[in-house]
Amino acid sequence: MPDFWPTCGYRFLSVNGENRLVITDDFLRMYLLRPELAPIPESCDNELRLHDALLADPRRKVPAREIDAVADADARDNLRIWLRFRDRLLAADTLEAAYARLFQGSGVDVAPLFVHQLTQVLCRHVLGAAASPLEARMAECLFRAQRISVLEDGAVMAADDEIVERFALDGGFGSIGELLKEQRTPLRTVDLDVVDRDNADSYWTRDERFDTAVSLNRGQPALDALCRVLERWVAHFHSVQVTIKPQQAIDDNKWVWHVGLDAEASSILNDLYNEAEVDEARAQRLLCLFQLDFVNPDDMRAQLRGRPVYLAMAMDDGNRLRLKPQNLLLNLPLARV
Repeated sequence: MPDFWPTCGYRFLSVNGENRLVITDDFLRMYLLRPELAPIPESCDNELRLHDALLADPRRKVPAREIDAVADADARDNLRIWLRFRDRLLAADTLEAAYARLFQGSGVDVAPLFVHQLTQVLCRHVLGAAASPLEARMAECLFRAQRISVLEDGAVMAADDEIVERFALDGGFGSIGELLKEQRTPLRTVDLDVVDRDNADSYWTRDERFDTAVSLNRGQPALDALCRVLERWVAHFHSVQVTIKPQQAIDDNKWVWHVGLDAEASSILNDLYNEAEVDEARAQRLLCLFQLDFVNPDDMRAQLRGRPVYLAMAMDDGNRLRLKPQNLLLNLPLARV
């Protein structure tokens, strides 16, 4: 297995004795070299000096006057956003702790881009050296929005939303495609390759292109791979073992707990649980149901011990699936909570 997602920054982190990720200076420098923060030819001397100082010591305190002295307003805003994010990382002993704290309190106060990047790094660590290609592909769903298509034969397909949008705009040809489109020149039709069990290894040659589609139908290997990813995610953060299996329906007179894996699914599950009416249009957005069971029932709250936890994921009204893996950090009925 290759070192997949090499540009996510995982290689810049260290791992402590408890298998938790520890922030390093090189990990912080990686952000400073991103286009949002790296100087450009028009950058003023004050911006250049501050950027050099942060590269030398990415943990240094930055007085407000140093940021105010930067001429470009966008550069000032980007620096303030990154410094707030950096300080949130450095306030915790591990990346896992910093990530969990992002979702506590009054709400997330860092840019969504940073949240998605941290999720990718954590997925890379959780999957480790034993990841299958389908598990890596399905882990993309935890940090990249997916566009859902329901085909005439009932197949439910998921593809990366950004890639689908890019092909829709320029046929995958970038600025040349935009020019061809302006001239009304027909663009090439691009069908994203579907990754399944037979061709799964092809993922390793395109792991950072995010240009493959998968089937989310029950019985398909991709959905099973997603279950394994979520099991490992829970095990890593909570140190408890769970099993997750796709379900066709929730047929349980003693339904006591559920977790939506995205905002839409949370809303639908809440209404179903409370026996509120769910119209057909909303019901059709529900893509998958799952049953989560604790291997050791004592890991659950005493009053719920031995009962299943139901999970679901759903697309929004724009046919997008935006998973929120933090919901499994915050909403499981753990005994110690």
